[in-house]
Amino acid sequence: MADAPERIRIDKWLWQARFCKTRGLAQELVQGGKARVNGQRIDKPGRAIGPGDVLTLRLGKGQDARICVLRVLDCGTRRGPAVEAQALYALLEPDG
Repeated sequence: MADAPERIRIDKWLWQARFCKTRGLAQELVQGGKARVNGQRIDKPGRAIGPGDVLTLRLGKGQDARICVLRVLDCGTRRGPAVEAQALYALLEPDG
């Protein structure tokens, strides 16, 4: 992804990487305090992230919730197919 920006809003990245079905849901996840960037809790969907940042996400609700820790590899340029989305990150700890 040669033309990918160096940094991107976390809500847009979560949507592009297919962690959330819509940007609105990505914004809710961040505003709900369910995201950390490099160990620091964030609540602003406009927070910029980039390659090398480590994200900790609490996905799901109640007993179905799982913690996902990943490293951002690329910012991407669009919401593409799942294979393209998986190239945007590397899991650091197995989820669920």
